[in-house]
Amino acid sequence: MQQLFKQKEWFSNIKPDLLAGVVVALALIPEAIAFSLIAGVDPKVGLYASFIIAMITAIFGGRPGMISAATAATALLMTSLIANYDNGLQYLFAATILAGILQILFGIIKIANQLRYVSRAVMIGFVNALAILIFTAQLPELTGEEATWIVYAMVVGALAIIYLLPRLTTAVPSPLVAIVVITIISLAFGTNVPTVGDKGELPATFPNFGIPQVPFNWETLNIIFPYAIAISLVGLLESFLTANVVDELTDTPSNKNREAMGQGIANFVTGFFGGMAGCAMIGQSVINIKSGGRTRLSTFSAGVFLIFFMLVLGTWVERIPMAALVAVMIMVSIGTFNWSSLRNIRKIPRSETAVMVTTVVITVITHNLAIGVLSGVALNALLFSRKIAQLVFVDSTLSPDGDKRIYNVGGQIFFVSVNEFLSAFDCKEDVELVKIDLTHAHLWDQSAIAALDKIVINFRRHGIDVELVGLNEASATLVDKLAVHDKPEALEDLASH
Repeated sequence: MQQLFKQKEWFSNIKPDLLAGVVVALALIPEAIAFSLIAGVDPKVGLYASFIIAMITAIFGGRPGMISAATAATALLMTSLIANYDNGLQYLFAATILAGILQILFGIIKIANQLRYVSRAVMIGFVNALAILIFTAQLPELTGEEATWIVYAMVVGALAIIYLLPRLTTAVPSPLVAIVVITIISLAFGTNVPTVGDKGELPATFPNFGIPQVPFNWETLNIIFPYAIAISLVGLLESFLTANVVDELTDTPSNKNREAMGQGIANFVTGFFGGMAGCAMIGQSVINIKSGGRTRLSTFSAGVFLIFFMLVLGTWVERIPMAALVAVMIMVSIGTFNWSSLRNIRKIPRSETAVMVTTVVITVITHNLAIGVLSGVALNALLFSRKIAQLVFVDSTLSPDGDKRIYNVGGQIFFVSVNEFLSAFDCKEDVELVKIDLTHAHLWDQSAIAALDKIVINFRRHGIDVELVGLNEASATLVDKLAVHDKPEALEDLASH
């Protein structure tokens, strides 16, 4: 318990954390409702999930100050489950519980260690794509039939407060002031603008415990497992990348394997209390950090304030103009976008720009962060392999008597670079002995061994003796296991290489 409740992680920043929690809770309400509508479920499902997930990840998560709740990324994965089954909501709760169990297992096996394969270019692409998605998500509020000049005036006024107030004082988060001021003005003048209440009915009671009403058999597992595995992986991917963003904003480290377990515990519990699966939210996390939130108290208080606003102040919260919250989210999108990636676009390598742009474009087109990030990682790996493949060097010297040629090989020999490796040898040259010095090379895979076999056997076929020298231990081990050039059946096997 002492490990979970370290004083520094909870009570070192009390006032800013609580104020940030208020801002985050207010911003969570319309988003949780919107994500519930995306999944095709009652707004209560998203709101209960946000309340529970925020509080549990505050305790068990690995990134203090990060906000987790119901999200669009996980909601999108549930739509067909709701739409295709009569009892879809109960299956959703069961899938949420199973996703939580899987995430706990992923945390135990330390899946976060694989995050090393996500390059900075992919990270920047992820952040920029998310900023674009956050901004475009506000467009319906600015382009619909209800988007009157009053709405625009409110958005502009709220943005002015958000950006100008910190020049006078930072005692209170400017987004919170903007929400309060715009709401007071709206109530004072009786404006007819869209409000939080127009998005859906707020819950009036605490969530109740219940076991999902689904048959406990293999058929149910076959239905929910594909959704649970997708939710668990997408949720963790977004949580890990969001944790990286918060790490950079606060210049503090996070424990991502603990975060995986925290997300898993949160989703596991949420499913028993009528909530949908969720994960970390980069937009809300940035709001929290920009509003002064730093410790677990800010995340926990966001969940507490959320249920407080719903149950106690629901009547007033429903009157908050959406324009005020739109302004907050626009501020978030502007603050989230990595503008230096545009300013430095001529300075960074083209391959990294291609990876960043690919991640952005695919994420924005698909509205799926997992697909965008995986595409970026795949392209990054491809471009990196091509770059490494070009770093194969082979030079040769002929002995004074013309009977012996020495090939000096350097670089990484693997499936992408074998063509460059093979093209460097002249197996028909009129010499008696060839010496291949691999001191500065490394053989990585069976493609490299097959290429080496081909070279040696071709030389021998033309009556030239071959001597291999300088193999490092790993390469020599691979040659011992896979090479055939020193085996009696070598020439017969050549055709299969």
